[in-house]
Amino acid sequence: EVQLVESGGGLVQPGGSLRLSCAASGFSFRDSWLSWARQAPGKGLEWVSTFYNDGRTSYADSIKGRFAISRDNAKNTVYLQMNSLKPEDTAVYYCTKGGRSTIATAPRGQGTQVTVSS
Repeated sequence: EVQLVESGGGLVQPGGSLRLSCAASGFSFRDSWLSWARQAPGKGLEWVSTFYNDGRTSYADSIKGRFAISRDNAKNTVYLQMNSLKPEDTAVYYCTKGGRSTIATAPRGQGTQVTVSS
């Protein structure tokens, strides 16, 4: 069974940073694409970033240059380093197994809340 557990969210002031973690189990982590997605209040699920199993990464334009995705295959964990946070980054953040086109249907965790506010 695929299990994904996100952590690291919280309340941060605009301009601040957070690092999200997602611990994965139940599938071949090193062979899988892993993504982060987010859902802001009253909005749909938005793709944020993907780390492909060949080392490539991709980012949504809205966060490019501010967020960085990484993974540790030894720990079966994917990370999202978020810098220069803005109020519009406020959302529940999820990690998913798969890429951008499957975030709505792919297995994901319970999410972690990120709130950017002064």
